[in-house]
Amino acid sequence: MSQRLSRVSDVFIIGGGINGCGIARDAAGRGLSVALAEMNDIASATSSSSTKLFHGGLRYLEYFEFRLVREALVEREVLLRAMPHIAWPMRFVLPYHKDMRFESDTPTSRLLSVVMPWMKGRRPAWLIRLGLFLYDTLGGRKILPGTRTLDLRNSPEGAPLQPQFAKAYEYSDCWVEDSRLVSLNARDAAMRGAQIMTRTKVVSAQREDDLWRVETEDTETGSTKVHYARMLVNAGGPWVGDIIQTKLRSNSSDGVRLVRGSHIVTRKLFDHDKCYFFQGTDGRIIFAIPYETDFTLIGTTDAEHEDPSKAPECTPEERDYLLNFASQYFAKPVTKEQVVWSYSGVRPLYDDGASSATAATRDYTLKVDKAGGAPLLNIFGGKITTYRRLAEAAMDKITAELSVAKGNWTAGVTLPGGDFPVDGVSELVAELRRNYPFLTNAWALRLVRGYGTDVARILEGATGAEDLGRDFGATLTEAEVLWLMEHEFAKRAEDVVWRRSKLGLRLSKDEIAALDAWMATQREHMRQAAE
Repeated sequence: MSQRLSRVSDVFIIGGGINGCGIARDAAGRGLSVALAEMNDIASATSSSSTKLFHGGLRYLEYFEFRLVREALVEREVLLRAMPHIAWPMRFVLPYHKDMRFESDTPTSRLLSVVMPWMKGRRPAWLIRLGLFLYDTLGGRKILPGTRTLDLRNSPEGAPLQPQFAKAYEYSDCWVEDSRLVSLNARDAAMRGAQIMTRTKVVSAQREDDLWRVETEDTETGSTKVHYARMLVNAGGPWVGDIIQTKLRSNSSDGVRLVRGSHIVTRKLFDHDKCYFFQGTDGRIIFAIPYETDFTLIGTTDAEHEDPSKAPECTPEERDYLLNFASQYFAKPVTKEQVVWSYSGVRPLYDDGASSATAATRDYTLKVDKAGGAPLLNIFGGKITTYRRLAEAAMDKITAELSVAKGNWTAGVTLPGGDFPVDGVSELVAELRRNYPFLTNAWALRLVRGYGTDVARILEGATGAEDLGRDFGATLTEAEVLWLMEHEFAKRAEDVVWRRSKLGLRLSKDEIAALDAWMATQREHMRQAAE
């Protein structure tokens, strides 16, 4: 087993989720030398397992988390402009009936139980409308339309629902391709000079004089390497606590609370492009979201998850909970036979002592540890919506320790492929089909939604589908896979079909296995060429 030494970096980041990659991009753009190690694929854990929404968090208003909600609401439009290919506005339909209830341990619920005890936990219409008014105004909307009231009788939005729901509120939030957001941040960071190392495990990290000495292991070859850095950032997500204890051997009292959120994907349940916001009799909420054209995404749950080393899975109990919850609203019950896929992620929340998983804060917490020499920054919690602001807050901490000339810069700077107007997807699809007539509309739209203006680089020179090389199925071609391997750190089939895309919903097991074998051969060719 060989061991090599690297140059000294300004910042070494542990973790290739959205927080780690967002910080890497921001730091590299300020002129810092950056190295990032991710033990699996980027976005392989929490950051590819979200509900895939850029949202302020309407329900967080019940916890009086006004700062978090406002920051997230402002960020929605900043991010829409930066990534119009992978994020877009979506309208949310909140059906109302008089028996809707709060979760019993929210501050709002406790307050109303004192001043309006006769409500017995129910959500009155005026309170929901007040919450939506705050939601519309806290963030200063410029792109997104405001709330309106819907008559569900004889409307497309009401057609799939039980007849008892005659009224709804419709408001705005946004969709985001979560794992693509991470890969584009990682790619942008690399283009700005960051060293992004996937499937590279941090074995140990310790202070040596004024530097961090970090030993990593390539999980595919077994080779090890020693890195030195002036500052260490622990963005390990669900493993942030484990890294503190076992890799850094720190005595920090800060802890992480792991909360599992599970989702199910069913065959398409309704024909419009709006999302449903459902409130349960237990006070919790779930979403039912149009997904990948032919499917519906339903989630999420909130359950304690004790061990980060145990891969999260949607349990049969969680699946049935989501099915029963949705069936309280849809006219036709949603059954387990309609489920085509499920996934689960673990949210690494800062342990604030909350009484339940649902009540634990979704805000982020950054802690600097300078005991014993070189500084360490531990990242707890956060939401995908506020990842860019978290990165700026992290850079404030890093700047306080290191000499950095450039200030905040990421607001208004597009991610790769995002240099076109927010409402420009249709025009880009039409242009793509004019330049490449062999593309179907669905194929062109998928490519634009994945790569934006970079599509032209993937298809460059092609006059027919055969010029794109091997067809792996579901419009996935050799040219696209090579792009993902060369520019977006994909190494295996699962990286391509479940994180860089969701084509795993359309490809057979044999097709995915064939893709994996082809990529293994291609990786070997690339390794030999690099030697």
